[in-house]
Amino acid sequence: MRFAVIVFPGSNCDTDLFHAIRDELGEQVDYVDHTETNLAHYDAVLLPGGFSYGDYLRSGAIASFSNIMPAVKGFADSGKPVLGICNGFQVLLEAGLLPGAMKRNEELKFICRPVELIVENNQTIFTSEYQLKEAIQVPVAHAEGNYECNEATLESLQVNNQIVFKYKQNPNGSTADIAGITNEKGNVLGMMPHPERAVDQLLGSADGLRLFQSILKNWREQNAITS
Repeated sequence: MRFAVIVFPGSNCDTDLFHAIRDELGEQVDYVDHTETNLAHYDAVLLPGGFSYGDYLRSGAIASFSNIMPAVKGFADSGKPVLGICNGFQVLLEAGLLPGAMKRNEELKFICRPVELIVENNQTIFTSEYQLKEAIQVPVAHAEGNYECNEATLESLQVNNQIVFKYKQNPNGSTADIAGITNEKGNVLGMMPHPERAVDQLLGSADGLRLFQSILKNWREQNAITS
């Protein structure tokens, strides 16, 4: 399986993702610059955390207009997996690939610490290696992770089972304790916590590795069906 890690000016978690895929998952991975326009040779696309374009205007707003984004949208439309982590989640929101928006954390402070997440949906290509309602430990590191949506959007997320992760103890004020959501197809996931920083017990937790293992397992199953 071949992964693409999109690199924007200001990305700073791209190397963490690269390490998680190459060294922990054992799969092929390339850095793909934001100026590129083609993702045809990849099986999964990852948008890393950081401060794309310095978070000017709004977090993820300028990055959503990068040259690579039409290819990311086309990739998502084709049903292939797209994962946005932290700033990558913000980019997906700004690009309209996921519903809702981000506000500053409720206490207006940067948060950087391990948190417990509850797996709300383990029937996605990102979460099949978890147990339903399992509590996992994954770190957060953000100042604008307060997920916001209107009542109609929240109802839609709940009805369609698009809420994948919730905070056990909400650190930022996010609506309905939401930590991660998918699109309706289930092939685009945005999450504020950093699974790539929880891929080895030396880091304090290896719970994040199973997210990437889920993607790989799904790809292998799909590839076996189509080959």
